[in-house]
Amino acid sequence: MSISETAMKNHEELFPDRKSKLMETDPELIEVFDNFAFDEVLGYGNLDTKTRLMVILASMIASQALGEYKVMLGGALNVGVTPVEVKEIVYQAVPYVGMAKVYDFIHATNEVLESRGIKLPLEGQSTTTPETRFEKGYAVQKAIVGDRLEKMYADSPANQIHIQKYLSANCFGDYLTRTGIDIKTRELLTFSMLLSLGGCEPQLKGHIQGNLNVGNDKERGSSLNCLQVS
Repeated sequence: MSISETAMKNHEELFPDRKSKLMETDPELIEVFDNFAFDEVLGYGNLDTKTRLMVILASMIASQALGEYKVMLGGALNVGVTPVEVKEIVYQAVPYVGMAKVYDFIHATNEVLESRGIKLPLEGQSTTTPETRFEKGYAVQKAIVGDRLEKMYADSPANQIHIQKYLSANCFGDYLTRTGIDIKTRELLTFSMLLSLGGCEPQLKGHIQGNLNVGNDKERGSSLNCLQVS
């Protein structure tokens, strides 16, 4: 096989001394894939290794790629993604991907962490109470969405206003106010999940602007588009 030195180096960083069984059964495929995913793709964009692995994990949850998720979770932990950060990625997937689809990833994450001697549960990251979740969630949502949030509330029909309140209190209040991952990174995770889910173009468009609002530039967002193919 002719796998580039760069691809081998990047692969080794994630998976020290690990040899894929596919190298024995499907060597031509691994040659093409490794040269592309671990060399060519990584030559574009400005994401650091840790952030790149975090958005890949988010993408894999949304894509329902459980087997590969467990493999990449090991790689993410190897390059410095913390157990708390891993948990926060999984938790944040719940309001975007749905508990039914995230359920198996919660258990898989627990299994990988426990296999590494990490005691669960981890330290809590919640910053809200039942009394403050809406107010704090609304504030975070406005920082991401911008002034149009007020218009979204004003334009919402009376029989749909509860949906807006759900978004503010649950999606943003219960999840995005948590510590462990900063808002700038969380918006990248959201972008990665929506892009990987497919069929979420209106939401994706809104979160493109949301990423810009929190300081993620066009180049950083373009890096995510490229990572989805790897």
